Amino acid sequence: MRKTFGLLLFSVLLSIQLSAQTFTLEKLNEFNKLTMNEFKKEMKQLQFQFYDRTEGLGFLLTEYDSPDYTSKIGKFEYKEEKSENRIEFEFKDKKEYDQYLKLILTAGYKETEKGKIITKESYADYYKNKEHIRLILPKAGQKNPYTIIVFK
Repeated sequence: MRKTFGLLLFSVLLSIQLSAQTFTLEKLNEFNKLTMNEFKKEMKQLQFQFYDRTEGLGFLLTEYDSPDYTSKIGKFEYKEEKSENRIEFEFKDKKEYDQYLKLILTAGYKETEKGKIITKESYADYYKNKEHIRLILPKAGQKNPYTIIVFK
């Protein structure tokens, strides 16, 4: 009985820790719907640490590190072209990448394009109706980061 309870408690704690660092596709989509202030509050509640704020020509990017520094999430807000708003989630694990890919395909997204972004990482775009997700692999010869981008 004691052994079973200990195993159950360990499993619950492990799932809580994992869920604090990995987001579902639905959660990433929800982040897109938040204002920047709401996003900042959500990150604080999740105990993510502020990483950086970048203001460019026509956009604002705010990034946060996970509590254990194994992943990073950023929210882009564009002043003029709101359809360019997006969430970028970087993580270090190929297994997690494979899980996202499986979820994307199971959710009915279809691969539409492959290529390389400006910094030479390979990507694949997935669409379902007007919903757009991009998965980016690490640069050749590197182990991480993997990235999922969920466009608004």
